[in-house]
Amino acid sequence: MSRRRFVLATAAASATPLALPPAWAHHGWSSFDADRPIYLEGKVVSSKWQNPHAELMLDLSPGLALPADLKQRPLPAQSAGVDGPALLAKTVLPKRKDRRWELELAPLTRMSAWKVAEIKAGDPVSAVGFTFKDEAGDAVMRVEYLFASGKSYGLRSSPV
Repeated sequence: MSRRRFVLATAAASATPLALPPAWAHHGWSSFDADRPIYLEGKVVSSKWQNPHAELMLDLSPGLALPADLKQRPLPAQSAGVDGPALLAKTVLPKRKDRRWELELAPLTRMSAWKVAEIKAGDPVSAVGFTFKDEAGDAVMRVEYLFASGKSYGLRSSPV
């Protein structure tokens, strides 16, 4: 195939909507309601330790409730200017009743910087983060703080 034909074929294929992968497969921060942090906890069903970010599928604990100590939990210092105590103070439970949630963690380089051990199926975890505005769409949380193996991790940025 000549170079000209290849370029034309590539351009035509990329202009065809059916040739494109779904855009909703990866979510940027702007899709999430950063004014309404939510709390989730449960057991990990599956784990993907890969880029662009690690992901967990979480089955929520029956009778999910905000922990009494949530507002007092010690939070690690991170390079982003996140007001962790204020975020924990306004954390609520999700309104939707999904039992299974996808948790989007940080890229593997950041997970490594925090020294987060790979989380596996069956592990208990809890998290504070954000879901889509008005809790629309899939049950997905972008994790701001991860609580696992007795430790707290701030996933917005690197540790200081």
